[in-house]
Amino acid sequence: MEITTVRFGTIPVQEDKVILFPKGILGFSRNKRYVLFPHGQGSPFYWLQSVEDGAVAFVVMNPRLVKSDYTVDIQEALLQELGAGDVSDLEVMCIVTIPPNRPENMTINLLGPIVINVKKRCATQIITSEEKYSHRHPILADAQTELSGQ
Repeated sequence: MEITTVRFGTIPVQEDKVILFPKGILGFSRNKRYVLFPHGQGSPFYWLQSVEDGAVAFVVMNPRLVKSDYTVDIQEALLQELGAGDVSDLEVMCIVTIPPNRPENMTINLLGPIVINVKKRCATQIITSEEKYSHRHPILADAQTELSGQ
């Protein structure tokens, strides 16, 4: 199948690569089907592109690349919702916000992670109540700290 997108033009998508979000993503509940692909070779960023709406795409990344001790409390109900046998079937991604003309100020939403069952291609966005996380956690400030070992 092919989808027409605002950012990437018309792109081929294999049906078995489509990730189903039964509840959608917060604020985008009408979009249920997405495809995940890398931003570029060697980049930590990925695009989560809606199959239904070519104008809807999110930049996402593994939150542990920014905050190595990042954890999500995965309840049994979530495993069942996603059809996962255990947490090893799951991958966590978080949405990145990049301000126009200010990439050095990009942030990651650590409060609203996206949990994906990679085997069944099913996902949901959850809200964590961890007070130590923010929905606008600076990416580059922590990356510099993590890289310098401080």
